Amino acid sequence: MSSGPFLLVLLVGAILFLIVATSRFRLHPFLALLVTAYGLGLLAGLPGAETVRALTQGFGSTIGYIGIVIVAGTMIGAILERSGGAMVMAEAVVRWVGQARSALAMGFTGAVVSVPVFCDSGFVILSPLARSLAARSNTSLVVYAVTLSMGLYTTHVFVPPTPGPIAAAGELGADIGLMMLFGLVVAVPVLLASYAFARYMGRRIYLDPRAAKATTEAMTDAPATDRGAPPSLAAAFAPVLVPVLLIALRSVADYPTRPLGTGWWTDLLLFLGDPNTALLLGVALAMGTARRHGREVLAAWVGDGLRTAGTIILITGAGGALGSVLRATPIGDYLAASLSTLGLGSFGILLPFLVAAALKTALGSSTVAIITTAPLVTPLLGALGLDAPLGLVLTALAVGAGAMTVSHANDSYFWVVSQLSGMDVAQAYRLQTLGSAVAGGTGILTILLLRFLLL
Repeated sequence: MSSGPFLLVLLVGAILFLIVATSRFRLHPFLALLVTAYGLGLLAGLPGAETVRALTQGFGSTIGYIGIVIVAGTMIGAILERSGGAMVMAEAVVRWVGQARSALAMGFTGAVVSVPVFCDSGFVILSPLARSLAARSNTSLVVYAVTLSMGLYTTHVFVPPTPGPIAAAGELGADIGLMMLFGLVVAVPVLLASYAFARYMGRRIYLDPRAAKATTEAMTDAPATDRGAPPSLAAAFAPVLVPVLLIALRSVADYPTRPLGTGWWTDLLLFLGDPNTALLLGVALAMGTARRHGREVLAAWVGDGLRTAGTIILITGAGGALGSVLRATPIGDYLAASLSTLGLGSFGILLPFLVAAALKTALGSSTVAIITTAPLVTPLLGALGLDAPLGLVLTALAVGAGAMTVSHANDSYFWVVSQLSGMDVAQAYRLQTLGSAVAGGTGILTILLLRFLLL
């Protein structure tokens, strides 16, 4: 095995290789992660056969843990997006909050919609509503567009069953139910800070909502909602809320003190609240809302969801392979021993945040940044004092906070938000890039506060 300082250089080199390979040479993240895993294992002194064994075991175990969840989540999102269910949820939130607080409502609407729907597609779906509300209230589109953008972004990085948080939970071993709960806790101050930032910038930059043109087809490949009557309010919310409720109840039922008892009711909750079962029930509910569109149309929507899920699963599996190889080398032990001498204490939670933020800034993709960061920090959890169940959850959330800091020109979401909102590039940097920094910074400060209070 190699010496300690060389192992540190090797890890830094692996991170730099991932950044350069994916951003400079446009190598697909799946291939970049696998190449990095091979190189890291062999250069760290692992025999070739042991490197391959660790890689394949990590790939298989990661996909086995979260593969069905990712597939089910993307299918729910595809169906709600195309059936009009996402817009039904958006309009309902605005009605409940009221016109006077409609800008804030856009943020919370984005947070709800982004649980099943990717934030890029969510912004395409909801941007016409944001423009309409801004025009009706004679307000700069900045207020609505930035609040919506950050609302979508928030649950995209913090709340399962979105693929990034699911992948982080799987790699770190965090409880998904607890991550949902604390992800929502962290999301609230992030949304409020984003709204305050949007209001502040809206007084300084005026974007005419009537001049902003919807160019959905040019910006993304997300299809517009199919024609026909949209689903009812209950039918639109059910595929999202029922799985979340079941997973949350399972976490309560599985708590060591068994607050719900130990009878058949608890066994049923443990079964139905398993993320795989709960999300598949969500798929069934989503398919029920869209059955009037016909079997062929529904099959096409499901196929779109599966194609999206396939890419995410492969990248996630490759991230798990890298993590497995990393754990098989002495790199984790060396870093843990080194960190234990630094006395980071409660501030150790900043390390996963900074790693994820660096990768996000370099790579552009929040999901790839999360999937890449989680295996890199897993061996360090003990040294950072984050290996307790709640520590694992807070670590996953810190990775998520880093993965939204910052969105700039190498991020497709940056261009979706800027072009659909009528921002020029300079305005987009002041609004979307700085806004994501405010959101991510608020997120990590909230997580750090939870770390001080609860651990």
